[in-house]
Amino acid sequence: MDESSLQSIPLFESLPREARRVIAQHADEVDVPEGTALVRQGEFAYEFFVIKDGSAEVARDGDMIATLGRGDFLGEMGIVNRVVRNATVITTSPAKVIVMTEQAFRSVARSNPDVASRISAAVEERCQALVG
Repeated sequence: MDESSLQSIPLFESLPREARRVIAQHADEVDVPEGTALVRQGEFAYEFFVIKDGSAEVARDGDMIATLGRGDFLGEMGIVNRVVRNATVITTSPAKVIVMTEQAFRSVARSNPDVASRISAAVEERCQALVG
């Protein structure tokens, strides 16, 4: 994956080029068809995703709770907190996603604390939203 493709993603856009280069080395860009389950509620978390293009719906216990699109990320709660997935996410259009395995994610987090702190803040925000 090329570093320049990360520059348009809000999570990564303000990072220095070198940090984006390291992330790009640890990530894959994948085309997925509409109707693909990126994650399933109750399964163990092994990947972190960023939607580069396309859209997806988030459902918990069968109820749709959110719509995701370009720049949104998912799967971070499971790998940061080492818990099972708390929702199912299914693409609602053909999509291009950036995928990072848990091992690659942890490696990037160690070498790029700024990325780790951004993602940790997002996890905290989402955990607070779940609590109400």
